[in-house]
Amino acid sequence: MKITIVGAGIAGLSSAWSLTKAGHAVTLIEQGPIPNPLAASGDHHRIIRRAYGAAGGYADAISEAYAAWDELWQDMGTSHLDPRGFICISREAGDEAEEYRQGLEHGDYPLELYEPAEAIKRFGYLEEGTFRYAFFSPEGGALHCRKIAVDIARWLRAHGATLLENTKVTAVDSAAGAVTLADGSVITADRVVVTSGAWVTKLFPDLVTSLTTYRTAVVYLEPPADLQAAWNNSPVVLDVGGRTDGYIIPASGGGGLKFGSGLHKRKSADADAGRVAEAGEGEAIRDLFAPPMKRLDEYKVTSVVTCAYTFTADERFFATEEGKCLVVSACSGHGYKFGAAVGRRVAQTLGTGDVPLLKRWLRAEAA
Repeated sequence: MKITIVGAGIAGLSSAWSLTKAGHAVTLIEQGPIPNPLAASGDHHRIIRRAYGAAGGYADAISEAYAAWDELWQDMGTSHLDPRGFICISREAGDEAEEYRQGLEHGDYPLELYEPAEAIKRFGYLEEGTFRYAFFSPEGGALHCRKIAVDIARWLRAHGATLLENTKVTAVDSAAGAVTLADGSVITADRVVVTSGAWVTKLFPDLVTSLTTYRTAVVYLEPPADLQAAWNNSPVVLDVGGRTDGYIIPASGGGGLKFGSGLHKRKSADADAGRVAEAGEGEAIRDLFAPPMKRLDEYKVTSVVTCAYTFTADERFFATEEGKCLVVSACSGHGYKFGAAVGRRVAQTLGTGDVPLLKRWLRAEAA
């Protein structure tokens, strides 16, 4: 089949990879460069982890995600996974860190529980007296997004796919399987896959009833010199406990020490709006992490990166089919880790036509 894919984030790139492997003629269109720093998957690094608390289906699906990444690494000839594991820090009974621990225990997945004194000994950036316990799981780490995008694009070109960078799609005709470009030209195909992230509602305005766009930001920091070694040797910090909804990725794969919090987001009607960091924004994100991080005022802001995500009401993945078009929004703030698996599932779906199975898998309702 001739297949057009709109959007070259991780879902689009992985779908192109799997569909090209299956023998289809793929054209991948991206409105910016590949990787696109404005895309949800365009930053330096993202977390992969087993823990999902009550959303146990996604915890189980990580096994498929790892298998898909392993297949991709084999095709690329290199791995872009830093398997340093992850920790969670619980500060309140019933906080998200505790939910993650309970989910891992329920699934009988490996973890090591640390009382505060042991945690501080292992992770010297933690502040005494600010948390209940911490735990470590080896099943996680950091995926190097930009390196992955560069290598998938290289592989696609080497295997005959057509990549159109800096090419904006202005309309999709689902019935005809056609996309219109900003210059007025039209590309037709047997199937169209739309993986355009936060820009999907510009092409399909009716999806605003299912997908809400948020503008977020993360901050890159330089820690005090005497804490640098602790961070260099640290696992990913999946959750800092309490109500912060905060995560931290140590320097890895060309990206520096990154702090992000689910508290730092706001609805946005336009994925292109507000993409310049605001004065003091980096410090505001940083300061959400005290407690449990000590001496945060000594951490120097080096950069602030903005991002736009689509979220469903229940923060699960989303797919819909309209005519010859399949729309996939594997976002909701945690889509990257499943990126390679999403691509394989999209390719499988176009082969079998079983869109309901794809929807159930994306919602972690079926394997």
